[in-house]
Parts: sequence; C-alpha cells; structure tokens
Amino acid sequence: MKTIPLQDQKWISVALWKHQRLRTDLKLWYDPPEPALIYHQAPTPERFFTNRLLLWMPYHLWKVRLSCPVCGKQLTGYGAHKRARQVLDVDRYYLMMTETLWCSSVGCKTSYISTSKTILDQLDLAHKQEFRLILTKRYACDMRVIRFLRERTLGNSPTRLVRQLMENHSEEWLKRLSRYLGACSDFVDRPSLLPVTFQEPPEPVAIPSHRWMLAVYGRDILSRLDHIKASITSTFGRILKTDSTKKITKKLSGLALWLTSVSNEVGQILISVLTAQEGPALDMMAADLIRRYSDAGVAPPQLLYVDCDCCREGMGPTKLKERFGGWPDLVVKLDIYHFMRRLASGCTKDAHPLYPVFMAKLSCCIFEWDSGDVALLRRAKREQLKREGLPGITDQLVDQRITKNELSRHCRRRTRGEQQTILMIGNLLSELVGVKGRDLLGVPLLDQERMQHIWQVQRKHVKCIQDEPGVLLYAETGTTTIEGIVLPNYRCARGSTSLESFHLHLNRFIPGTSANSLNFQLYLLEGLNRWNQDRKAASLAVKPPSMLSYSGDLVHCVNTYSVKVLGRKLVPSFQPPAVYTGELIGIDYLYRQTGRAMQDVHPDSEETDQMLEDVGTEADLEDEGFEDAGLDPTIERLDLSSGSSAIASSSAPVPSHPTIPPASLLAAAATASPSVSPAITPAAPQQQLAVDLLTRVSSGTTAVTTLPASLSTATAGPPAVTSAAPEQQMVSLFVTR
Repeated sequence: MKTIPLQDQKWISVALWKHQRLRTDLKLWYDPPEPALIYHQAPTPERFFTNRLLLWMPYHLWKVRLSCPVCGKQLTGYGAHKRARQVLDVDRYYLMMTETLWCSSVGCKTSYISTSKTILDQLDLAHKQEFRLILTKRYACDMRVIRFLRERTLGNSPTRLVRQLMENHSEEWLKRLSRYLGACSDFVDRPSLLPVTFQEPPEPVAIPSHRWMLAVYGRDILSRLDHIKASITSTFGRILKTDSTKKITKKLSGLALWLTSVSNEVGQILISVLTAQEGPALDMMAADLIRRYSDAGVAPPQLLYVDCDCCREGMGPTKLKERFGGWPDLVVKLDIYHFMRRLASGCTKDAHPLYPVFMAKLSCCIFEWDSGDVALLRRAKREQLKREGLPGITDQLVDQRITKNELSRHCRRRTRGEQQTILMIGNLLSELVGVKGRDLLGVPLLDQERMQHIWQVQRKHVKCIQDEPGVLLYAETGTTTIEGIVLPNYRCARGSTSLESFHLHLNRFIPGTSANSLNFQLYLLEGLNRWNQDRKAASLAVKPPSMLSYSGDLVHCVNTYSVKVLGRKLVPSFQPPAVYTGELIGIDYLYRQTGRAMQDVHPDSEETDQMLEDVGTEADLEDEGFEDAGLDPTIERLDLSSGSSAIASSSAPVPSHPTIPPASLLAAAATASPSVSPAITPAAPQQQLAVDLLTRVSSGTTAVTTLPASLSTATAGPPAVTSAAPEQQMVSLFVTR
C-alpha cells in the first residue's frame, strides 16, 4: 500500500480486501468514489483527486490455468504484488495493481508477476488485449497514448504529443482543483468558533519526456515484431518496381549507404534493405524474393520497372536480369519519368518559362489517351457545366475544366510505340533547339550540344519505356457518377512513382536526426507495415472504410470468433499473413552483408532497455506522413482545342540519326536571317508567358494529340512583334505553319 497515493489508499483497501484477505468478487476496473454533492463540513481533498484502478489478476479474475515456464507445473495465486504502478493515460493517470504467482514444485519454487511476458503469452488474445499498457522501470503507459505515436503524419511528433498530454493533464487537474477549492470556499465566510483550516491539494504528477515516449513506442513495436515481419514477407505482386535512396541512411552511423526497396503494382513494399553498396550487394535480396514466390506457390511477376540497367548494348542479359535469373520470363522496363528527367537535364534551367511546356509536350510524345475514355469524361464534364449554368459551353471550355486528377482517375493511356516516339521527340527537339526555343529575352531552353549528346544516348532506351503487350497495366477500382454518367475509376501500375513517394516520406518514419540500430530497425518495420496496409486499403476500397485498424492479429482473432459464432467473417477483406519466411529486412540485411553479428533483441533485457531509451534529439521538423503521391508526374492536361478525339499519328520514316540540326547549320541560318528582338509592351508582360503558351499551343489540333509529326521547319527568325500583336511570336513557337 505504500506505493499507492495517499488519497487512494483508503478506498482501494476497502474495495479489494476484507478481513485482510482479497475479496473473491474482484473486478478488472474500479472507479473511485465521487465527491459529495453537498458538504456540511469542510471537505478534504482525497475524493477530488482519486484515480481509477486496473486490477490485473488473470488467475483470480478468469480462473485461467497458468504454467511455470521452467518446470511446466501449474502456478497458484500468491496474493497481490506489493508495488502499484501509475499509468499514463490521455488526460490523467490511473493505478495498476497485479498479482504474484507461485510455482510450488519441488526444486523450482519460483515466483512470477502476472504482467510478465511469460504469463501474458499464455493468455488468449481476447484476454491479453485487456492488458492495454506498456511497462517500463519507472512509468507505465496506456495503449491509447501509444496509438498517437504510431501515425507519423503532418506535425505528429513525440514532442508535440508531450505538449498535448501536458495540456490535457493540466486542464483535468485544474478542473478537479477548481471543484475542491470551490467546495472549500463555501466555508470561508461562515461564522465559526474556531478558524477553519483546509488541507493542501496533492501536487500534479509530471509528464515523462519525449525520449521516454519513443522508448515506450519502441516497446510497443517489439511486442508486435513477429506479426509485422510476417505481414511484410507475405506481400506479393505481378508488377514490381525497385529503387534506391541515400536520404534515410544519414540518420544511421556506420557502413550503410543505400536503402533499396521493391514494391508491387499497388505500392506495397515487398522488401526494403540497407546495403553498403548497390549492385552485387542485392543478390541475396533477389534470391530471397524468388524463394518467397516459389515457396508460396505464387506465379512469378511479369514486369520490373527500374531507373537504370534496363538494357545493354550487344548480346547477353544485364546484371539486373542475371540477378533475377530465377524468373526467366521477367521483362525489365525503364521508368518513364526517369527517362523524361534524363532528357530534361539537357535544358539550361528548369526555371525557364518554356520548361513546363517542354515537359508537357515530351509526355505527349510518349503517351496517347484512350479516345473512348476521354470522350466519356468530356461528356460528363459538359453536363456538369450545364448544371452549373455556364453560358456558351465550348469544347475548349470543357477541356479547360478537366483537371489532371480527373484524367488520371477516369482515363487510360498507352505508349505510342518505339518508332513514333523517336520521330516525335526528334521533331520536338529540332524545333526547340533553335531560335524558337528562346524566351522573350533570348535565353534558350535547350543546351544544344548537351541535348544532342543526351538524345543520342537515350534514343536506344525508347524501346525500354514502351508498354509490354499482353500485360494489363490498369485495374478498375470502382465508378464515379457525374450527372447520371457513370465513369470508371482506374488505378495504373505503370512506373515507380509510388516507390519514390515511399522513399520521400520514409525519412519521417524515423523521428529525430539520428537513431541507433535497434530504434532505426523498429521504426522502419513499423513504417513499412503501416504503409503496406494503407496501400492495400486504398486499392480495395470503393468508398472510405468505416473502420481503420493496423492490428492484424486482433482482426484475425475477431474473424476466427465470428466464423465460429456467426458463421461469417466480420472483416472479409482481411487475409492473415503467412508464417515469417526468415528474410532479412532493413539493418538485419546489412549485418549479414558486412559479417556483423545479428541483433539479439530480448524485450526484458538490460541492453534492450538502454538502446530503446537512447534516442537522438528531435529536430524541429514537420512530419510529412507517409501517404502515397496521388498524381503521376508524367500526366499533363489536355490540349485546349475543339477537334475530334482521334489520336494523330505519322507514317513518316524514322530518321536513323538524331534529328537535332548541327550548330553550324543553325549559325548559318541565324546569319542569313537574323531574328528581331521583340519589344515587351504592357499588353504582353513576361508574367503572361507561360499562360499564353498553354492556352494557345496546338491550335487547330485535337484535344488528345501531341505535337504534329513535323513541326515548322523554317529556320528564319520570327517576325517582329508589334504593339498590336504582342503574343504572336511565342504562339508561333509551337503552331504549325
């Protein structure tokens, strides 16, 4: 009773003991007596500051059979444990008392506490979930507080949580203090023979630091580590993407230089490993993935999107193809956005006014929209504009109101083919490398020599970005109804943008600026697990789910009981993970590569306690969360026109060499017909440049076409811009004469 606060000792002793023996009618939770509504004498502070009690005695409460982990004999009750714990909750502390269990076997004579892992593991999940707290040496924390740390979203840091708990606890304590002092104040002015004295209220209990919060969070992850690993190694896919990053390794001292991840078509991560180098260091990861598919009886994947090593000159497979040699039919593709960024490196700067137009036209040279999907979306958008009462609705206005998100969600795209893509990109570069690729100040968009070299090198990779015949890249995930028109919703599996999004937010999974190997591994695995479950829910849900839970073992328990009781699964979309395959994830893979001993993590060891509490100072950075980047960066808006929805193509032969004219030819053309610098007038300010280009480009072509196969081949400079027509020069950059 000495560890119980003074204000709680009296009511707890009455509630639990009778004639110095534990009562037989014990309960799991006890609520303290409330203060009286009316006081006839000066009140004492005890009833105003009492705490709830959790009585964790599974042997007495549920009469469960518990065995000694040493000898296997049945344990018996040995009374209440002498120490009561204060448990941190959302707005106040509560108390927790437990029991001591005794093994009376000859030669054993060992005692156990009901809160120890050896006892908790013997309970079924339904009863084990009632123990909703994490214990440390000094404090204990309720699971409701820990759940706030699991979601790494914008601004959700341990420091912020500590401040929020301090506010919650302070307001709750002030509310109790106000009620106590208010009851006392009624007796201050009453006439009395002797002066009335009042007792001092108890001091509020301090809130632990953010370091302790992270240590408790680490213990929570440790308790679920086996299930998390099993969930990760139970993930498969038919279209894989792989990418590496160096960003996150800065938080870990040592030999780790790269973090490499492999994801599937819906963005789930199959594996994520730390390595000291790329290339051969990933051979074991690939072998483990191949064995995972083989042991589970899952068909091998069809495609693998990469950012490099997609093909090689000459005969023979690439090193990447050899690494995944266990899948001989796997087709390696180059991510299209990486290909576009390679070409964009030939621009003088990405702040150039023509840079967005160049990227948009480059995307149009690679992709073409499905004409049926676009026509249906246009029809729905037109009906929507009619309902809004817009007058004079034209095809151009309809295209203007269609957003990139709507195009991405309701319309499918396909690549144009190797020959046509080479022809159209060559023509685009030929036009922009000359005087027509300059802004109003004469600054060129493209660096001619650099772009000529880049296109000569990257031309061979055009075949690597084409869609593979017979492989479905779009999956219908539902429908959206707009003005009575049903539009299908599509999810695209092309490219590796979802994996890049994961790496972008992965840095926020690990709090602070540094972490030791244990904390780094725990935060990484927890982040992977939550990311995968979010991506799976997003791929299956037609509407937002009414229930959100990342506790797979709890959902599996509910489904097991519901099948037995109700004859059906209450959460039919949940599939329990298979047994952990033993694949090494994160730092464990790095240890195997470098020959270092694996981490032996025991939840109750001194070394584990020290490592969990060894957290770096938290930087004042906002958390970004780990949501998937919803929009493909290769998607551009429809060209604003009123033509038909047919896809334009060209039958012109593909040139055997780069179509960028040499510098000597451009210099001669410039000498023969020098360009006239346009005058910048108030009617055409430079700020309107990008807007004019986007609204006037491709005039007279269709809304779903790219640039014509042959742009203007005139080498003479553009006509002088007069005050009456200030925009004509910029429009002529892209309009076919």
